[in-house]
Amino acid sequence: MPVPGYDPEDIEDALETSLGETHLEEYLSESERETYRQGDAELVDLLEADEIREIIGDEDVSVDPSG
Repeated sequence: MPVPGYDPEDIEDALETSLGETHLEEYLSESERETYRQGDAELVDLLEADEIREIIGDEDVSVDPSG
């Protein structure tokens, strides 16, 4: 999910750092976790906009749902 004004790799890094392996199940279903672990999708593709904001703790992040 594109995040205007932010490098997608930076967002992905922030999500990975904040979540860690132990917290993935709080936000992702089993099939989503497997998809992520296999490298078929990134966290920014699997999480909702409000979840991304919550995880990285940045209310100023504007997530464009139109992709």
